[in-house]
Amino acid sequence: MNQLYESKEPRVLDDELLKLAMAEQGPQEEAGQLTKQESILFKDVLSLQLDFQNILRIDNLWQFENLRKLQLDNNIIERIEGLENLTHLVWLDLSFNNIETIEGLDTLVNLEDLSLFNNRISKIDSLDALVKLQVLSLGNNDIFNMMNVIYLRRFKDLRTLTLSGNPISEAEDYKMFICAYLPDLVYLDFRRIDDLTAKVAEMKHQYTIDELKQRENLAQAQQKEAQEQRVKLETHKAGFIEHLDGTFLFDSMYTEDMEGNKLSHLPGVGELLETYKDKFVIICLNIFEYGLKQQEKRKLEIDTFSECIQDAIHENQERGKQKIAEFEEKHLLNLSAIRDESEMPVIEMKIVECGENITQLFNVLMTLEMQLVEQLEETINIFERNIIDLVGLFVENVQSLILPCRDLENHHHEKLLEISINTLEKIVKGELDEDLPDDVRALFVDKDTIVNAVGASHDIHLLKIDNREDELITRLNSWCTHLVDKIHTDEITRNRKRVKEINQYIDHMQNELDNLEFGDILD
Repeated sequence: MNQLYESKEPRVLDDELLKLAMAEQGPQEEAGQLTKQESILFKDVLSLQLDFQNILRIDNLWQFENLRKLQLDNNIIERIEGLENLTHLVWLDLSFNNIETIEGLDTLVNLEDLSLFNNRISKIDSLDALVKLQVLSLGNNDIFNMMNVIYLRRFKDLRTLTLSGNPISEAEDYKMFICAYLPDLVYLDFRRIDDLTAKVAEMKHQYTIDELKQRENLAQAQQKEAQEQRVKLETHKAGFIEHLDGTFLFDSMYTEDMEGNKLSHLPGVGELLETYKDKFVIICLNIFEYGLKQQEKRKLEIDTFSECIQDAIHENQERGKQKIAEFEEKHLLNLSAIRDESEMPVIEMKIVECGENITQLFNVLMTLEMQLVEQLEETINIFERNIIDLVGLFVENVQSLILPCRDLENHHHEKLLEISINTLEKIVKGELDEDLPDDVRALFVDKDTIVNAVGASHDIHLLKIDNREDELITRLNSWCTHLVDKIHTDEITRNRKRVKEINQYIDHMQNELDNLEFGDILD
């Protein structure tokens, strides 16, 4: 499997080799000559053939961003690398090289046909990103573990597979195993799988296949649920209300509250905690539901604003295109008349007229752009006021809604302190019937100790509530500031780009007129 080209030195895949390959593959007639004369734009190349070039390392392909077919077979390549920018690649041939490991394919999400025939690969893996894979050639490699084939079950579009020439292909059950575990295959080792073979294979391995399907279905369901949870969490984060739809905030108050957890063992505290928790969670749910509604209002405001902006830009662009079309029609007629005119005074007069028309077009286009700037500025200012008002209202109401959480905590603190002092009095008098854990009894040394323990628990709870409120408000205000700043920045960028486009177009038209004046006329 080792590819040796003793007559050649290993080559580097550099710009010179790439340009040479493109020139050889391009048209040989007049179009080919023009291609050689002009600079070659790598980004426009769709197919590239680099076979039999004694290439040792894949490099310098980052500019071929629209490449769909790449042929690198029959070289001495040792690693799959340098392909990360070729995201539009559909067909890749790396056969007859010295590759030992499948790697470097994570960004090739559109790849349908992959050939790694005749290399040194011993394990099938690292193909997860190739969700569109239909054809896979791994023949003449060192794959020895039959169970490794099960990895290919994840590729639902895989229809053609080549594994002949590997150690696993020598196994007696090779074909039946492949057909059973990859039931959607149509071709195996260059031959079509007939219905009888597929049916016999399925029956032979039915028990293990059924077990595998159950595990796959369970894993798929878990993966789907996890994905749904991630999407839901991101939605809640966008509304700044994540983890407020359950007991998370309440539970977090006791995560670091060692004293509070100890005091929960006191008689009557269990029921007190349950009542506290139920009421606290209801308040969190109210904040959560309100936050969802406010998120929808902000989204609607943003969508309406974006639509207004795009409509205004589109309408302005159409007016600009119309003005340019009218100018070009008139300008072409004037240029034609100048070329046909033989009287120099008339020619000079028409050239002046063309220059005036260009200046007039510049003024018209710049006026349109200034009108658009004023229109967008007014729209942006209205949106800014609206979104700031929505954010301010949300903050104000959240502060009101979260206030009962503090009231509940204060009430719970008072009740817990009362129970704790009563328990201390019973312990002192020897009247406590309940058994308490040793670490809880250690708190009841004297009144100051138990009061401090209850107070420390109270402080932790209030701090958690304050922190969650501060976090929500800080993130919300930061989001609002960033959004407004980005809108203003985007508008400045758009305006500068448009002014640059107008100037470039006007300069082009003026240069064309100047060249006509000093070139064609003198001729």
